[in-house]
Amino acid sequence: MTDVHMSPRTLARYQQVQALLDQLHPEAQPQALLVPRSPQPQQSVIVFTGSFNPPTTAHLAMLKRAYQYAHTHEPMGLYAAFSKHTVDKERVERPLLLDRIVLLNTLLKHRLPHAGIMLFNRGLYVEQAEAIRGSFRRVKHILFLMGFDKIVQIFDAHYYNDRDKELRQLFALAQLLVAPRGNDGEQELAALIHKPENEPFAQYVHPLPLNSTYRNISSTRIRESAQGSTHDIPHEVREFMLKTRAYAPPLRRSDGTEVDFYAERMKALESLLR
Repeated sequence: MTDVHMSPRTLARYQQVQALLDQLHPEAQPQALLVPRSPQPQQSVIVFTGSFNPPTTAHLAMLKRAYQYAHTHEPMGLYAAFSKHTVDKERVERPLLLDRIVLLNTLLKHRLPHAGIMLFNRGLYVEQAEAIRGSFRRVKHILFLMGFDKIVQIFDAHYYNDRDKELRQLFALAQLLVAPRGNDGEQELAALIHKPENEPFAQYVHPLPLNSTYRNISSTRIRESAQGSTHDIPHEVREFMLKTRAYAPPLRRSDGTEVDFYAERMKALESLLR
């Protein structure tokens, strides 16, 4: 089995995050926890929930723009967030959620030290809003940060039993901050939210301008071509990918056998954290 070499400080960080994940049960009431060193949520927060698999320069750009947005309106806490249950992404199994959280925490410490990380036990935005309100009583205003593709999903009746009722529940708790994706920018967002069926909710959706450089960056594309698109990921992420081979196929040995280094890492990490 592959050894996982960690400093005592890094191991302690992994243990802290794993202890938080162990507290999150998807069937329990909506719950939110903070990764260590995250600021305590106050009056208003911007929350960017994603799989961050892997974190990209576009993720960082969106967070930085959200921070600028906050400071032109009112002081707001800024958080990236993970859910133990992510809608439509349940089959994404590697790298481990634990690895992704620790990696993003390291990245934010270097690039956005004022930002924190939240962990949720639920995947729906309305459940996450309930979790924030229930876990952090001082929070009165919630903005969920997302890309255009996600707002299309939010308004899609396919995801609901009673779309309008459930959207009213969401917007009673939170509003949305939407960044462009691909060719879909502010005009396309305005066209979407002003459709007759979406008009009642238009006041709760706000555009977030984003440089076109970042609009087509895709975590999926980076995962599928692990050695390519390296200019779309921060160097901390590139180092993680090279060190762990989390997205790389198994290596074939000279004797014809194969070894999956990341699978071996998962086993070794599990042993370390027992």
